[in-house]
Amino acid sequence: MKALLDGVVVLDLTRFLSGPHCTLLLAGLGAEVIKVDDPRSGDPTAGAPPFVGERGVFLERRAAEDEGIAYLKRARGKKSITLDLKKDEGRALFLELAARADVVVENFRPGVAERLGVGYEVLKERNPKLVYCALTGFGSTGPDRGLKAYDLMVQAATGMMSVTGEPQGGPVKTGTALSDTIAGTYAALGIVSALVERGKSGEGQMIDVSMVDCLFSMIMDESLDCFEALGLAPRQGNRIVRFSPFNTYRARDGWVAIGAATADEWSNLLRAMGREDLESHPEWSRVGWRIANNHEVDAFVAGWACERTVAEIEAAMRSFDVACAPVRTPREAIAWPHLRSRGMVTPLQRTDGRETSVAAAGFPLKFSRSHAAHNAPAPVPGAHTKEVLQSLLGLDEKTVDGLRQRAVV
Repeated sequence: MKALLDGVVVLDLTRFLSGPHCTLLLAGLGAEVIKVDDPRSGDPTAGAPPFVGERGVFLERRAAEDEGIAYLKRARGKKSITLDLKKDEGRALFLELAARADVVVENFRPGVAERLGVGYEVLKERNPKLVYCALTGFGSTGPDRGLKAYDLMVQAATGMMSVTGEPQGGPVKTGTALSDTIAGTYAALGIVSALVERGKSGEGQMIDVSMVDCLFSMIMDESLDCFEALGLAPRQGNRIVRFSPFNTYRARDGWVAIGAATADEWSNLLRAMGREDLESHPEWSRVGWRIANNHEVDAFVAGWACERTVAEIEAAMRSFDVACAPVRTPREAIAWPHLRSRGMVTPLQRTDGRETSVAAAGFPLKFSRSHAAHNAPAPVPGAHTKEVLQSLLGLDEKTVDGLRQRAVV
């Protein structure tokens, strides 16, 4: 099966997570993603903990061949070149590459690409068909556009942290860097959309992707700004305030998530619990009453669940088609046969292709006619410099060697 983005050349100037996640998706879809790293510093995640090597995983590098796990995951399926954009020769080479590329992705702070001489206005003069994606924390416009942003700050700024956690607790972030991966996914969507539009108009364009915009658009599906008027605490724990019950409950040997979103599901839950007597109760049968008295509903379900094992609860819920799932740890999720059957768990490979004990996620989209996967390992940093400069720019080996001697590449 042919890859969906076969033939699309992407120059990847991104670092850390939001941008590399975007280009990881593009690589999985079949694009030729070329990482462009500084020859002096390289990719910062390549030398960042945790590391994996012959002797296992460590927070400190134990041997020279130990490699950063984040780099091995985020650089899968990409090529790697080194190029010093601060040198005139390096900048000129990048401009030549951009003239032959389809996409450029960067996640510098606003203004950095322009100071380096590789901003959109410069590149589109060389290549009017270029799709250019700038992925930043706060966007390329607006009064806060220049602020430094990590996932923690983005979750704080958008209101995400204020609604995450227990009602009586303080604000907390989600367990993973959600704003980075969401923005990277939106960026990939924007790039593919711009490529489709280019096929009609023949012209490229710039895409301005903001981490705060992307996360804000996700969380505002809920009426969070109405909670105060409704007398609701801003942090609802695991609840969704439109439903009751909707929470996690302790079993004898673990935790389960149980939710009833409709009247039929509430009736089915009662049957699974052997409490059909409450189906026609004047109060318990009304969702409005259950939401207003959710503490009683939670105590009712919790009292039933705590006397049973996770497996017993799952069996009871499934027999009556009630939404239920065990609360799995990451290791338990990796071992889950369902994810494995869908190709979502693969051994992480080192740059030389050897498998490690670390798990990596497979490609999350499945196509009926096209191939999408993260099959190739992350590249040795700079491994494709000569290949790319020769194939895309037609430079000979002697010229590339001279560039390397002058520390341009």
